[in-house]
Amino acid sequence: MTLTDLTHSVAEGMPVYPGTTPVEFERTTSVAEDGARAHVLTLQTHAGTHVDAPCHMREGAPCLDAFDVDDFRFDAALVDCTGHGARDPITVEDLPASSVAADADLLAFATGWSEHWGTDRYRDHPYLTGAAAAWCAERECSVGVEGFSPDPTPSVDPSRERDDEPDGYPAHDALFAADQFIVENLDDASALPDDFVLHAYPLPVEGGDGCPVRAVAEY
Repeated sequence: MTLTDLTHSVAEGMPVYPGTTPVEFERTTSVAEDGARAHVLTLQTHAGTHVDAPCHMREGAPCLDAFDVDDFRFDAALVDCTGHGARDPITVEDLPASSVAADADLLAFATGWSEHWGTDRYRDHPYLTGAAAAWCAERECSVGVEGFSPDPTPSVDPSRERDDEPDGYPAHDALFAADQFIVENLDDASALPDDFVLHAYPLPVEGGDGCPVRAVAEY
């Protein structure tokens, strides 16, 4: 058995989705002065490698505490999208055969974009079209992505954004309408085999719309 960690380290000043709360550490005690070291960690529920619950963008939808712990253990299939470039759409034509999706409850989209983590280019990740996300939702497949979102993220340079990019969050909308999860900011999914188990367990946050996870692939 091989375990591969797909989690970006949590660090002060780490990349976050544009306009959201930065990650901060505040030391409250030290070993030398207080006998124990402790910190206050400030981070949004959607910081770093994390899972989105359907209630993140759908009123009345289930939140994290509505699910069993086993719901965050996924039989996953890899979708190789490493040929996609900056802000390229991932379409239905890029998706695997229905038989592959039938054996999986999460599709992990490997784009290689995690190599840009910490740079402005990371915002220009490929994205799922609404139709591609709906295809996954119809097959009861959650998704995992190597980017801030399965939808386009605002670019540092707006001139990079394409005229045909969708408005709003059609990929989120399609997946949440079917009560599927979205695991965002995976690290180097392109190194994984075609089939694996993804462990992505959030804290049991009451009413949680999302939560950082330790994302680990087992194969």
